[in-house]
Amino acid sequence: MSRQQTWSAGGERIEILKDLRVPMRDGVELAVDAYQGEENRPRPALIAMSAYGKELQALALTMPPQRRPSPMWDGCIEAGDIARVVREGYVHVIGDVRGTGDSGGVMIGNYNFGGVSQGQDLYDLIEWVAAQPWCDGNVGMIGISYFGSMQVLAAAERPPHLKAIFVSGGHFDFYETTYHGGVMWFMPRAAREGRGGDSGIAHTNVRSRMQEVHAPEELKKLVDARLRDPDVAAWPNLVHVLKYPKNREFWFDIVMNELDGPWYKERNPITLAANIDIPVYLQIDQGRGWTVDGHIDLFNVLKGPKKLDIGAYPPMQSRPWIEEHDKMFRWYDHWLKGIDNGIMDEPAVQVFVEGTREVATGGQWPPRDIEYRPLYLRPRRKLSQEPELMGPEHAAPDGFYQAPLTVTDQVETISWTTAPFEEPTEMIGTGAAHLFAEIDQPDTNFILRLWDEAPAGKRQLITTGLLKASHRELDEQRSTEGNPHHPHTRAVPVEPGQIEEYVLRLYPFAATFLPGHKLVVELMCNEPMADEHNALLPPDAYHLPVGRPVTHKIYRDAIHPSRLVLPFTKPRA
Repeated sequence: MSRQQTWSAGGERIEILKDLRVPMRDGVELAVDAYQGEENRPRPALIAMSAYGKELQALALTMPPQRRPSPMWDGCIEAGDIARVVREGYVHVIGDVRGTGDSGGVMIGNYNFGGVSQGQDLYDLIEWVAAQPWCDGNVGMIGISYFGSMQVLAAAERPPHLKAIFVSGGHFDFYETTYHGGVMWFMPRAAREGRGGDSGIAHTNVRSRMQEVHAPEELKKLVDARLRDPDVAAWPNLVHVLKYPKNREFWFDIVMNELDGPWYKERNPITLAANIDIPVYLQIDQGRGWTVDGHIDLFNVLKGPKKLDIGAYPPMQSRPWIEEHDKMFRWYDHWLKGIDNGIMDEPAVQVFVEGTREVATGGQWPPRDIEYRPLYLRPRRKLSQEPELMGPEHAAPDGFYQAPLTVTDQVETISWTTAPFEEPTEMIGTGAAHLFAEIDQPDTNFILRLWDEAPAGKRQLITTGLLKASHRELDEQRSTEGNPHHPHTRAVPVEPGQIEEYVLRLYPFAATFLPGHKLVVELMCNEPMADEHNALLPPDAYHLPVGRPVTHKIYRDAIHPSRLVLPFTKPRA
């Protein structure tokens, strides 16, 4: 039963309509709370929907925003600054998706694909909100990450009263969210299981998609096959999830689907975005390459009014989320309130450039003209614009041996470094790393990170690239210079002892290397648990280590031109 409450602090009063029941077309009811000002008048509404629990989002009224690495940071408090939303003249509607929190129904698989589409539920919710006496019929949406992805799913259904959306930090290509270059990433586990600094999904009635579509005997065979992967078998948490999947249903589904395909494609908002014709503002900060990629892909698909805003490092926003609200309210004041504030007169794309700390603007991504140029790996751990002239008989390969983390806690790293830059050198776009490598096992990870190293030694991460060796197959039709694509639809074991060319895609970035700074590229097959970058991310934001001992030899000679291919911007007039 719904009830009315009042919240007040510092002379500010908010009227709260608690536990409103919203009927869906199949009879299931979703639970939402509505926060509004005291004056009894209709306002535009901003809807925030997720599986993380509406009661958790209410902490935005009482908890100061926390930045990583605060122990109070909780990655799931993402619905926005409730008090400010109300102060700006909007109704803030926060609710639970089906099968979670106080809502009814069943949620099957991530984003409820395999059950009732969350986009369908969001359509019904938006139209219900628009008809309420406290709403003036103009509806937008709010929230980052999961909440951001929900906005795209909603807009693809084209509800008549959804006038615009503002998406920050959403996750779109769901395979690329969970497997970076084919290497399993642990952070989605936190959002679903509630580990490593996240409350996780507010489970009430959720089911595994894999358990829905496979008979128990068939599923057991699939689980046994997955456990034969030495990387999985060496990681205790994964063994546990596969043996005891109950209450870890969504993470179980992700672990069981290590290749891209229909299970991921049907839940990919980018494939649905061609239906969207309302205005869309896309915002993402640097340092989380995989989500920068998704925002760019989505921007390129959208056909209506759109903006792409790539912000500054570091990668994680506060929880409760408060950033980007100034931009968001300018966007919604224009599209929901009809205020001519000039936002549509500004460039469609704006990108913060690390180093110079200026903003590059343009009509497309990248916002400036670029040319791809190589930096070659050379002997003595050097990076150079000139290729190596000696053959492999003289330029012996670099290498490293990585023991499994079951027997060591040491993560081995090899690096190459440029000479100090003599003048400011700007790069904006995606990149590639071509590595000619020999390994003595059927598989490994290649994890490459680019750093900007200042003269005093302080470093900032610029971008990363990851590739599981067995996923080295390229999509030749989609791949271009500096922008390779891997289909990830099959795994092809490596022949030990054979030199292969591995092409890693470097996630989009924007940086200027200042005079005296160096570009450092690091290569490893496992990640350090904490360093200058990882300390800014939740504790679970690392990748599945290699579960077997591997010797890696990196050839960089006249026959094997291992190199980076980077997006240097052309000189401006």
